Amino acid sequence: MQRRNFLKTAVLGSTALAVGLPLYEAQAASKLKITKIRYYAAPGYNKPLFNQARGIVEIETDGGIIGIGEGGSKDMIEQCAQMMIGEDPFRIEHLWQYLYRGMFYPPGREKLHGLGALEMALWDIKGKALNVPVYELLGGATRDYVECYATGFRASKAKTEEGRAQDCIAAGLRSYRIGPTGGNGEEPFDFYDNVKKTIDFCKRIDAAVGGGGKWAIDLHTRFDMTDGLKICSALENLEPYFVEDIVRSENPGVYKTVRAMTKVPIAVGEQFGDRWDTNELIENCQIDYTRFTLPNTGGISEFKKIASICETHYVGMIPHFTGPLSTAALVHVLGASSPMRCLMELGGGEPERPPYFNEDFINFKNGKLYLNDSPGLGVKFDPQKATFVMEVKEKTKFPHPVLKAPDGSIHNW
Repeated sequence: MQRRNFLKTAVLGSTALAVGLPLYEAQAASKLKITKIRYYAAPGYNKPLFNQARGIVEIETDGGIIGIGEGGSKDMIEQCAQMMIGEDPFRIEHLWQYLYRGMFYPPGREKLHGLGALEMALWDIKGKALNVPVYELLGGATRDYVECYATGFRASKAKTEEGRAQDCIAAGLRSYRIGPTGGNGEEPFDFYDNVKKTIDFCKRIDAAVGGGGKWAIDLHTRFDMTDGLKICSALENLEPYFVEDIVRSENPGVYKTVRAMTKVPIAVGEQFGDRWDTNELIENCQIDYTRFTLPNTGGISEFKKIASICETHYVGMIPHFTGPLSTAALVHVLGASSPMRCLMELGGGEPERPPYFNEDFINFKNGKLYLNDSPGLGVKFDPQKATFVMEVKEKTKFPHPVLKAPDGSIHNW
């Protein structure tokens, strides 16, 4: 035990010296305990979507360091938070396994979203405690910036979709994403009619931006196999960066058939969660790009693991946007991942800057997202500008089944 404590102090001490942090602060950081977890609602965001929630999580430690995360619903955050009180926030992987496996039943995607928000805050704590940005803790920068694509382009004054696409590319973004025609409002969706209209729409956008992967389309899981493949076949001679969600997502295995019947670059994953949700899609090379995102995967560590699986199978990463802090966290992960092809989605063509975060929590210029060198995730949260929902400061009174191996690692109960 003495040797273990010595090594832990030595590692933290060397890190502290490297970044100019006083040694006593690094030693104190190694003994931090979680004391309180608070949850806030994001003002003005009222969509009742569990998997695109924008609640803000604060994890407070007895050393005064507070980590910030984003996502999850009240019930999921509360259940997980009660299991974290008194725990060491530096043991991120251990806590992830504890929360993931400690309730016996495998977590659904809604719980993963809450777990991802809490895990995000743990990384923020660790970075702040060691005075380094999260991407340095993940291995350091692998790229100078992360390219972006836009879904819509608010800055454009053009009155046509073609004009907005042209303005988007001129602003420095890599690609402009469109959706299929129809499908909004109460008017019934005519599949035959909208297959033809969608194909024509794609041709017009491709001509406007000049091909070269400067546009992409999300079919929104709207079509069945026949119609989805009909659109893909018509797009093969064009140059979309990707075609997303060609068919419905209940049965990922269907992409074995889809992959064999089209040559368009396939993107899938925004509706999925951890690596076991869709690992076969990657391992069987049935898709070209993943759309997994934060906090939906269950956190930064899980996203990093998925990135490694993608690298070994030559699959790119183009994560879906969820909330503003999650966008900032994605820059840390992709900015420290092996150099596969990757893009990040920006709704409206620019990152959101809510008033409850500091203005410079995200670094965006010329259509690209750059790494933030501030400690942790680089975010400062003003709780006075958000809506307080709850605080958890006591450990759960209900025992949770946990099975540990002789070495202390957590297994399924």
